[in-house]
Amino acid sequence: MSLSRRGVLAAGGAMGALAATAAGTGGASAAPGRGPRHGRGGVRTGFDRLAADGYRLLRGQKVGVVTNPTGITADVRHIVDVMHPDEWVNLTSVFGPEHGFRGTAQAGGSEGRYDDPATGLPVYDTYLKSGQDLADIFTASGVDTVVFDIQDAGARFYTYIWTLYDCMEAAALAGKRLVVLDRPNPVTGRAALGPVLDPAFATFVGRREIAQAHGMTVAELALFFNTEFLHEKPVQLEVVTMSGWRRSDFFDDTGLPWVPPSPNMPTPETALVYSGTCLFEGTNLSEGRGTTRPFELLGAEGIDHRWAAAANALDLPGVAFREAYFAPTFSKFQGKTVGGVQLHVHDREVFDPVRTGIALLVTAKRTWSGFAWRPDNWIDKLTGNTRVRTMIDAGADTDAVVRAWQRDLSAFRAKRRRYLRYEG
Repeated sequence: MSLSRRGVLAAGGAMGALAATAAGTGGASAAPGRGPRHGRGGVRTGFDRLAADGYRLLRGQKVGVVTNPTGITADVRHIVDVMHPDEWVNLTSVFGPEHGFRGTAQAGGSEGRYDDPATGLPVYDTYLKSGQDLADIFTASGVDTVVFDIQDAGARFYTYIWTLYDCMEAAALAGKRLVVLDRPNPVTGRAALGPVLDPAFATFVGRREIAQAHGMTVAELALFFNTEFLHEKPVQLEVVTMSGWRRSDFFDDTGLPWVPPSPNMPTPETALVYSGTCLFEGTNLSEGRGTTRPFELLGAEGIDHRWAAAANALDLPGVAFREAYFAPTFSKFQGKTVGGVQLHVHDREVFDPVRTGIALLVTAKRTWSGFAWRPDNWIDKLTGNTRVRTMIDAGADTDAVVRAWQRDLSAFRAKRRRYLRYEG
């Protein structure tokens, strides 16, 4: 089949979803192998396919883009810099999330309202804005269509998927159309893992009831959100799927360049462990911020070799733990040498990041007398319930904690299946 600039996209799928050349509507996974499969390549992102089609979906529209430094082409040009001079698209605004459009802000920060020096386009700050406040920003910008293009990390508490959710809700309130350009889930789309959020614990690290590791792409999540959560006032939604991506693909299988989605997500290996080890944000241990291996290094003052030994004794699949000492340059224990562990994932096909995160919490509490939860019980926001914290405090082992969420997880998996758009 020849792919012309105008004809690479084929209409089809639910709610205006555009079917990718190599994408199906099922969710079956290929049988897992062992070890990495580097460099298969051949993946084209939603933006690549949109541009190849001459931006047909955006014709006659004033367009605003929600993006950050990850919104790049295969030759590492930013999509805003590509779209701005192109006569086939009328790009008029940019909307910056947490860390900002150009990525100058650290965790919990944004760039504010400014005019982009490279393009002259107005950049609006969307961080922590939602509902009518965000709808008013879309209205003030004068756009007709909001485009979303940000690389996700695959975890419920990675906030860009909730930026997507908030933009969908706000676009519906403002009467704007929303187009989602898909990118790979860097840790595959094979399985959903971990506890499902209890709505009583909804925050910006988890707005709605999805699993801790959702196993979906941002386009699939958009379809899920629109039907499951925004059905009373859905947004006019279209998604542009990828071509060439399989559910079993890790990021290095795609041939695409990696740009850190946030300052503490430097590599795809960080994303691989993040949906489990980010739970240490809810404790008094360092989660490795301020090191070159955030979320792979964990520790605190007073921890010694016993933690690594206890974790290794569990014989968790696909991972080993090294006794490690490090001195964070910022965040917890800044400038102090702390002891702990480094995770070494040796078989990512069988590695379960959420189970591993729970096991590390259980063993840290058992081997270090100084272990404590953050006083605000942030762990409950990260896990989406009180059950993980209270069970670990009561002495439950890893298997018991994991069993406790299986019924809710099975129900989420059944719902999720209807929105999957890729095979393999």
